[in-house]
Amino acid sequence: MARRPIALVTAAVLLLEAPGIVALNAVMARFVEIQSMSLDGLDPGAMVTGTWVLGIVSGILLGLCALVAALAGIRDRRPGRAGRALLIGCAVVHGLLAAVTVGLIGWGAFAFMSVVLGLVVLTLVAYGKTADETPEGAPAVA
Repeated sequence: MARRPIALVTAAVLLLEAPGIVALNAVMARFVEIQSMSLDGLDPGAMVTGTWVLGIVSGILLGLCALVAALAGIRDRRPGRAGRALLIGCAVVHGLLAAVTVGLIGWGAFAFMSVVLGLVVLTLVAYGKTADETPEGAPAVA
């Protein structure tokens, strides 16, 4: 089965996406700083700091998702409960961002986000329950 390559490609794409998210937030923080933007009177410095924190935390989480997918591909075993929860959260966020980017950025960004969403979901589905992990009497899903 192609489980291993799918998980490794997912890990590579997420690992490449992580610095891109940090860079995108760095650009947005710079715009906020230069134009002294504020939201309902909030200090522009707080806006810049918040944008940086969001970018760094998002990059770290994408890196963790890449690590979970890479370990699943290398070990050829499904991720643990926390790893699956992390990948499910990553898939949900990519789905929401795909819906938002189609209107704000365009179809190219939507296609990229949808491909990443598909890879994450395919990784989760490919490493579903195997025959020896199902309870007695339950049908195995392959």
